[in-house]
Amino acid sequence: MFLFRWILRVAIAAVALAASVRAQNAAARAATADEIAFLTDALEKTASDLNRWAYTESRVVRDAKGRVKIDTLVRYDPSLPYARQWTPLLVNGKPPSAADCDKYRRQGERAQRRDERGGSDRRPTLGEAIDVRRATVAMEDPHQLVFEIPLRKDRNERFPPEKFQVLARLNRDLRTVENISVLLRGSFRTRLVVKVKSGEASLDFTVVDPKHPPTLTAIRGDAEASILFFSVGGELDLKRTELKRVRPYDERFDVKIGPLKALDF
Repeated sequence: MFLFRWILRVAIAAVALAASVRAQNAAARAATADEIAFLTDALEKTASDLNRWAYTESRVVRDAKGRVKIDTLVRYDPSLPYARQWTPLLVNGKPPSAADCDKYRRQGERAQRRDERGGSDRRPTLGEAIDVRRATVAMEDPHQLVFEIPLRKDRNERFPPEKFQVLARLNRDLRTVENISVLLRGSFRTRLVVKVKSGEASLDFTVVDPKHPPTLTAIRGDAEASILFFSVGGELDLKRTELKRVRPYDERFDVKIGPLKALDF
């Protein structure tokens, strides 16, 4: 189960926006300095604001045959001490057991250790892997801009740059991020025995309060991989509702992270 979840995280990519871009068959052009500034500002504002929202998260994972493997309903509140931030409400349709509660408590404690270590966490997030300065405009209309953002090569084992395409759709009128997609261009091997064959996902951002940047409200995706001679795969459907703006607990300790580090899935 842990390996299956890891494969989903490694191989997740987005298809809806990518398909739209391909259908338009529009040649990418270089982004102007103002457009790069627009993209950078929108991404940084959204990323830096993500940890200021409490929400109820529904997460459903299905295997390659469509059977539900994971079905959880959890309340997340970053204003609480780390060990209490994740509260399971339902686990596979049933009230959480003591073991379930303990699992989420440990998850919060690991997050605290990770945040307090800061730079010692070497696992790159999507926000750290993208190279915004080299973004190009893949598609545009009077109300939207779709950027293709290349990935960095240095210190980036999680997202091989030549294997992934990152697209970000921004709203020109609101100057906000609407969607981030990552398309797996082709298969690749990781950790020797795992071959990631395909994957697609889409991250949606919604303006909950016009006074604040949009926040992540949905992730949809699927992945397929092989381990030795066995094929594995599945689908992820994640939704966040009942959003409430809060003051993060870690602000009590003046914990600071890079502006784009929080942008991940």
